[in-house]
Amino acid sequence: MVPLTDRILDHFPDPTVLLDGRRSVIYANGAARELLDITRVGHDLAMSLRHPRVLDAVDQVLGRDETRTVEVILPGNTTRNFEMFVSGVPPAPDTKGVGAVLVLRDMTTARRAEQMRADFVANASHELRSPLAALLGFIETLEGPAGSDEDTRTRFLGIMLREAKRMALLIDDLLSLSRVEINEHVRPTAPVDIAGVLLNVTEALSVQAKVANVPIRVNYGSNLPTVHGEADQLFQVFRNLIENAIRYGAKGEAIDVRVEAAQRIPGSGRSGIAIKVTDHGEGIPEEAIPRLTERFYRVDKARSKSVGGTGLGLAIVKHIVNRHRGHLVVESTLGKGSTFTVYLPAEPPRQGLLPGGGTVAMPSSDVS
Repeated sequence: MVPLTDRILDHFPDPTVLLDGRRSVIYANGAARELLDITRVGHDLAMSLRHPRVLDAVDQVLGRDETRTVEVILPGNTTRNFEMFVSGVPPAPDTKGVGAVLVLRDMTTARRAEQMRADFVANASHELRSPLAALLGFIETLEGPAGSDEDTRTRFLGIMLREAKRMALLIDDLLSLSRVEINEHVRPTAPVDIAGVLLNVTEALSVQAKVANVPIRVNYGSNLPTVHGEADQLFQVFRNLIENAIRYGAKGEAIDVRVEAAQRIPGSGRSGIAIKVTDHGEGIPEEAIPRLTERFYRVDKARSKSVGGTGLGLAIVKHIVNRHRGHLVVESTLGKGSTFTVYLPAEPPRQGLLPGGGTVAMPSSDVS
């Protein structure tokens, strides 16, 4: 029977760890097990949390009626900010060997919101400067003698409309990127129908593909595992990738989208699925591939702007894939085309803590 106190602590949203007087883990609630990958008790906290400031703070309060607060950054698939509270517990008959209580408060969303505001102002002011200057120049020209020239007025108004649409699209993409980054550390947990997502994407892009004379072919492998995610964000991922393939692929050549099981996702030992989007366009220079997901990076700036790109699409893709704990791989051959592969992990059984060491399967519900 699990003690009542443990069952209560297991429902706390904040990672909570109880330590004895030697800094060994006595108990870790579900959130702490998930965050720190604690699978057994009796080990030194340093085995799971290798952060000098945290360990120093714990050592200072062990067995004492004192409290320390430390802000730490924990690495992982996505960097997360935590405010850590550690309180010492003086020895007493009713403390059952507990020497300190460690609680971590997730501050990632707040810190990213602060960074988002700073980045949005910096990016918007930089990227909007040129189209705004162009609009002002056209307006000033139309207010002068050129305003009475119907041909000039019509031509300038068309250019102004394109610039205004470009600014609106840029702001939408910046806001979308900011929203994704704020919650990148929170992994989606709902089952997602990848086939349904891709069907919605191909339907949304069917007119654009027909006008460009670029057919879209989707093929599904067999025995595909279930993945968890957020359907709207995955729709955005594959819309960006397939829309890029329409823009930059060879006219008359089909875009191939293939969904297949992946025994091992690059960078991890986990299995899942791979969604490959292949075009047959000009390809991407090898030296440009590592920079594709940078904000505002464009391989061919003139062409990117002429086809309506903002330079943010692949940055959005990268952060959404990161949020899903997936992996993005880009392969390209000049003159033959490019393949963008999104790997998404299958959901494994959640591992729970056993007092004597080892693990037990539990229903999956928490984020990682």
